Amino acid sequence: MSIAGKVALVTGAGTGIGQGIALEMAKRGAIAALHYNRSEAGVLETKRRIDEAGGESFIVQADVSNQKEIDGMVRRIESRAGDIDVLVNNAAVQLNYDLFKHDGDTFDRLFDTNVKGYWQCIQAVIPGMKRKRTGRIILISSVHAKRPTDFDPVYAMTKGAIRMLGRESAIELAPYGITVNTIEPGAVDVGKYNLISPDDPDAEKKREARRKHHQEKFPMGRVGLPLDVAHLACFIASNESDYMTGSAIRLDGGSMLL
Repeated sequence: MSIAGKVALVTGAGTGIGQGIALEMAKRGAIAALHYNRSEAGVLETKRRIDEAGGESFIVQADVSNQKEIDGMVRRIESRAGDIDVLVNNAAVQLNYDLFKHDGDTFDRLFDTNVKGYWQCIQAVIPGMKRKRTGRIILISSVHAKRPTDFDPVYAMTKGAIRMLGRESAIELAPYGITVNTIEPGAVDVGKYNLISPDDPDAEKKREARRKHHQEKFPMGRVGLPLDVAHLACFIASNESDYMTGSAIRLDGGSMLL
């Protein structure tokens, strides 16, 4: 399941799932282009960890809601490493606003990044993939492409749109040897699940309550980790997934079954 030597652009590589995917792909020999928009400290940490592991990576910055910035980013990657083999569309905005707290500006902000940003990144990498007659496009969506949220309905709407973007893109790009697949993670620990201070006098009680909550809500007794998503992304990026396209893979430890 080798991805060694492949040029992989991971958007939102400074935090969470994007950071986990970039780290794992670089460890497996991919040349990782680490995208960020505002999370400069995070992406520097991603690069530091890749360097420490002996991987190859470099940092690129762009606002994925801006087509010109995306095109410029892709040109910089191509001039440094060659045509992009793998695009991981991961950069996203989640405001956790309820239906009536959202307004036109916040609605546009989520769709411009979470949906239009994915679409624009696909458009930008396609010429290079067509030249090679091969390519892997991986869209990070969510179980909320199917299941309504109780924290942000507009965010859930964007995740549903990503699922259809993946299907439509897969049909159009299949003749060029380019596959498009979507990963739909459930809850993933990107840091917020470990915010109990060790100095909190009730820390042990809170950890035990969290453990019981996880056992009740998640069949496997835990939330996902960025590495769980990264392992699946690496498989999709490899040649072993040649015949898989247009798929939306739920990765939630069985939580959607409850």
